[in-house]
Amino acid sequence: MKLLGLGAVLAAVGGSAINWMIMRQAAGRTFSDAATAPENDVALVLGTAPTVGEGRWKNPFFENRMDTAAKLFRAGKVRHLLVSGDNGRREYDEPTAMRSALVARGIPARVITLDFAGFRTLDSVVRARAVFGQTKLTIVTDDFHLPRALFLAKAAGLDAVGVVSQRVPNQWSRKTRAREIAARIVAWVDVSLLHTKPRFFGPNVPIKIARAD
Repeated sequence: MKLLGLGAVLAAVGGSAINWMIMRQAAGRTFSDAATAPENDVALVLGTAPTVGEGRWKNPFFENRMDTAAKLFRAGKVRHLLVSGDNGRREYDEPTAMRSALVARGIPARVITLDFAGFRTLDSVVRARAVFGQTKLTIVTDDFHLPRALFLAKAAGLDAVGVVSQRVPNQWSRKTRAREIAARIVAWVDVSLLHTKPRFFGPNVPIKIARAD
């Protein structure tokens, strides 16, 4: 029992250290709004379900990420949006929903590239470099998710900064924020111990940046 207790304590300490390290790495590379963000050619917009409650309600995480991506483009902070999400089932298609939401916000479809194999944050980030040829970009996601995304981006050799979407109130995001603590530990294990690769790579898909006339 003592050994089990000691193991639990060591695991807790190790988990806390990993979370602290990942959060610390994000310092100075996270921006709270589009106006203060540096310019990059491409923003990687990380996907999530467009609706919740079996489709009855819009997902505030999704809506806020789309709002932020649209603001970045309109502010001239990025010239292209790479939307990456899960399309593992025919009836579930995050990237197409993201494009539709962005077009509804006035973003031209020609500046949006879809990544249908962003099953996990690791997949989205690694594929941004390996498949879509990016070495420097801006990541758009929620405040609690961004440190992990930036950690994975650095591990993938990306020069990345992040812009956080509007914060979803705690009463709707408390469980998701709690799960993120464990997700950061998994990300560290994937990078440092398992050297996990994306589920799919596929052919290279170079992104053509639309330049001003």
